[in-house]
Amino acid sequence: MTVTEAPAPSRRKLTTAKAMVEGIAQEMDRDPDVFVLGEDVGAYGGIFSSTTGLLERFGPERVIDTPISETAFIGAAIGAAVEGMRPIVELMFVDFFGVCMDQIYNHMAKIHFESGGNVNVPMVISTAVGGGYSDGAQHSQCLWGTFAHLPGMKVVVPSTPADAKGLMVSAIRDDNPVVYMFHKGVMGLPWMAKNPRSLAPVPEEDYQVPIGKANVVRPGRDATIVTLSLSVHRALDVADEMAADGIDCEVIDLRSLVPLDTDTILESVGHTGRLLVVDEDYLSFGLSGEVITRVVERDPGLLKAPPVRVCVPDVPIPYARSLEYAVLPTADRIRDGVRRLVDA
Repeated sequence: MTVTEAPAPSRRKLTTAKAMVEGIAQEMDRDPDVFVLGEDVGAYGGIFSSTTGLLERFGPERVIDTPISETAFIGAAIGAAVEGMRPIVELMFVDFFGVCMDQIYNHMAKIHFESGGNVNVPMVISTAVGGGYSDGAQHSQCLWGTFAHLPGMKVVVPSTPADAKGLMVSAIRDDNPVVYMFHKGVMGLPWMAKNPRSLAPVPEEDYQVPIGKANVVRPGRDATIVTLSLSVHRALDVADEMAADGIDCEVIDLRSLVPLDTDTILESVGHTGRLLVVDEDYLSFGLSGEVITRVVERDPGLLKAPPVRVCVPDVPIPYARSLEYAVLPTADRIRDGVRRLVDA
């Protein structure tokens, strides 16, 4: 079974965190070469509940708590993948990539290329992203644009429980290295801001969400909002609110950055004529510019108005709550962006 646009009907609801864990567990049951390693993935269950219950179910040989050395345990995962295993290695915060980028980009992402296609690296780096809870400049970034910019890695970012499970299964089964980035704000954790969409139907059976296929989560005729992760939820709230004013927004959840589903974006902009890109990553040299450029390069005549971006400005994420929310792509900023589009 493959889930593309929506999960199969199900009365059972899971949080994003539980759906993600279920996907990992089903793959560990199916394939003995799948295992998990990283900091606090065992007894603690992942600090964002990303591995809760796996240690009790599969034991310490397949759910491995590692020392605090990202270079060491990501390097170990690369070695295991090259030898035919399928590790899922958790980088606790994406912000920590700096201490292990040599392993990620000069080894994990390049071995297949450097071997002339003879050696695969079938591994998943799972990592938490995003702000909104005053964790400061070193624990609140998204940085998916950084990974998407560097060739050799697939990059996926779920926004819903069903996609969290299906994309995890696809990532584990992929023969390429996949960076799986989950926003803390969609995990359904009790200490985060309330997000009702973080508890939703998830099929019990085995299924995959295809990597590289965006999802039109809300059809519309007046403006296209292209976004991902937590910003999908905020964009949907804004779209529902603005519908009362007669402004009908189409919302696209990218789900994957590498590969990027350009065709779905172009099809949407083709019938709305207006494009807003909402991105919790930094403004310059990133996803928002890439999406807009792909539209303009393909057919600039699709646009009835100049495209608009709502992104994090080029500053470190502030610690103070008021300053943090001033730079994040909040509903207020998205709403203002839509109005700039339709008033142009």
